[in-house]
Amino acid sequence: MGEMTSATDSAGIDLSQFFQVFFEEAGENLESLEQKLLTLDIENPDEEELNAIFRCAHSVKGGAATFGFADVAELTHQMETLLDKLRRHELAPTAAMVDVLLASGDALKAQLARHQGNGAGEIDTTELLFSIRNLVDGGQPLAVSAPGRSTTPGAATASAKPAVVTPAKPSLRLLELTVGPLPDASHAENLVELFKEITDLGTIEPLAGGRSEDGMRRFKVATTSSDNDLLDLFGFHVAREHVKLEPLTEGYGFHDGAPGAPKAEAASEKELGYGFFEDAPGAPDESAARASPAVAPAEAARAAPAKLPAARPDARVEKSAAAPESSTLRVSVEKVDQLINLVGELVITQAMLAQNSKGVDAALHQQLSAGLADLERNTRDLQEAVMGIRMIPMSLVFNRFPRMLRDLAGKLGKKVELVQVGEATELDKGLVEKITDPLTHLVRNSCDHGIEMPEDRLAKGKPEHGTVTLIASHQGGSIVIEVRDDGRGLNRDKLLRKARERGLDAPDTMTDGEVYSLIFAPGFSTADQVTDVSGRGVGMDVVKKNITSLGGTVEIDSAEGYGMTVRVRLPLTLAIMDGMSVGVGDECYILPLSSVVESFQVQAGMIKTIGGSGRVVEVRDEYMPVMDLERVFNVPRFDFEHVSNILVVVEAEGGRVALLVDELLGQQQVVVKNLESNYRKVEDVSGATIMGDGRVALILDVGSLVRRSRH
Repeated sequence: MGEMTSATDSAGIDLSQFFQVFFEEAGENLESLEQKLLTLDIENPDEEELNAIFRCAHSVKGGAATFGFADVAELTHQMETLLDKLRRHELAPTAAMVDVLLASGDALKAQLARHQGNGAGEIDTTELLFSIRNLVDGGQPLAVSAPGRSTTPGAATASAKPAVVTPAKPSLRLLELTVGPLPDASHAENLVELFKEITDLGTIEPLAGGRSEDGMRRFKVATTSSDNDLLDLFGFHVAREHVKLEPLTEGYGFHDGAPGAPKAEAASEKELGYGFFEDAPGAPDESAARASPAVAPAEAARAAPAKLPAARPDARVEKSAAAPESSTLRVSVEKVDQLINLVGELVITQAMLAQNSKGVDAALHQQLSAGLADLERNTRDLQEAVMGIRMIPMSLVFNRFPRMLRDLAGKLGKKVELVQVGEATELDKGLVEKITDPLTHLVRNSCDHGIEMPEDRLAKGKPEHGTVTLIASHQGGSIVIEVRDDGRGLNRDKLLRKARERGLDAPDTMTDGEVYSLIFAPGFSTADQVTDVSGRGVGMDVVKKNITSLGGTVEIDSAEGYGMTVRVRLPLTLAIMDGMSVGVGDECYILPLSSVVESFQVQAGMIKTIGGSGRVVEVRDEYMPVMDLERVFNVPRFDFEHVSNILVVVEAEGGRVALLVDELLGQQQVVVKNLESNYRKVEDVSGATIMGDGRVALILDVGSLVRRSRH
């Protein structure tokens, strides 16, 4: 079942059309399950949290069973059994349980990927299933579930398996099954027939006291099966909320001989179904409901007698009608991208109209001018609204780190806490996808290189637990993401020594910032030994390269013995940017406004020639290279006597360069078009846009120009 296959239900409906929705919702439930498990307080678990974790597993199981993904349904069913015992307080949560459940979540993701056609081969969950069953029976999981350890399938010890494979035989239980209220009481009969068809399930027989006209039926059940197994079985014919299981004890419920059972004549005196209103003679008391191990706290509250008045068969309908509608709408990324492209075209068209309307007499065409002003305002608002659709919170990236840090700290024998600040800060979806890998490496780096071992931290007077902090915030037109740790920090002398060993130019006169930036050199590593976590010198150079390719910058700040901070600055979006347009000859170029530092008029003698061909300019005691855009792009010029006399200072990748241009045309928002997909890759150009007069203007790659100036 390595790829999506068609599935049909008993009515012949093709269920494969719903596969994608199931996969998306299952993925969301598994992410939620993982987050809740990681934040669960094992010592003092919150009851609602346990219920929420149970619901996540139950939702995945229900969908998997519906669509025929048996392996997913089996694993989630076993998880559900363990979680049900936890939420009913029959078992106390332990770290081992959390480890097994997290490992099960990983296995489920792999199984779902396989069913989507993205994974390879069958996923062996034998040991996970053994571990869960062991935990359910009060035992210990197999070694495979321990964090940071891995054994091959079947590597469990011989002594471990018998405890799982041959548990004590479950005892026979007597239960009272209540079904309804049902619009058609015959559905209850279908349920009875289903029960009887399965051999060894037990016996079922009707109980007196219920009336078919109110849609309520009651049965006596003798079985060795768990409540969950029975509820899952009955769920094929009757909605789960319409099925209630209670222990069959004297004085409880509607079986013959119960002290509070309603008299036959009483039924004619009251139109309410007996036992379903408060203080009814046969109503179960609250203590009995609380003592019942068969019903979870959340279900016990829902199944309490006072909640099901037989005289109000529409009560459930009212409740569902009052439930809030879903506040989100699932839309494919392709549709959003198409919408953004159309809005981009609209912005360009509006700019063209504004350009052409400059020659129109506003007095004679007052209505046209007012309409164009409204169009400009509405276009800007629409553009911002549509761009907001692509903006997603940083929590989507941050949420993957708690699990990663937990596993990594366990492998390294360290104690690490993760603090997240500003998870609600929003960033363009395209950027979120591309920033995830660099951030993952930075967080791993903090845990591996930064945070010390617990005994070392205590010896230095630090808390035993190290802290990694993720911070996201808006600053101007950029988003700043910081990865901080309170570990050992960077050692200046060690960095200089390593750099010289690799033949890098590293004089003692370098500033701290320049020394820290050495770790971005390709192949540079401060690790004393290579491990499977890090130490191969591959990483920080790739981090910087990836962030730079997104138009971002990376800065490092450190204090030896106190920690280190890596600060990543990115544009808010890649689709629309603020730019400064400059003229060179008859051509127009766009400079990203975030890269522009200043501009000034060239004075006589300001530009100096060095080395025969290189030119530099002194700006406030700092020399920087001068680049003539006319020569860089071979711009044809017909006014031969004209000389470029404006310098624009731009900054990228820690360097500055002064660009010679003819004129500054202005600042505006530009719609970024991908030049590579529409034409081909052009050196020193990152994209293109269409100006108001219809001309194509190239957006310059400032980072590439700075690198060019260095060589």
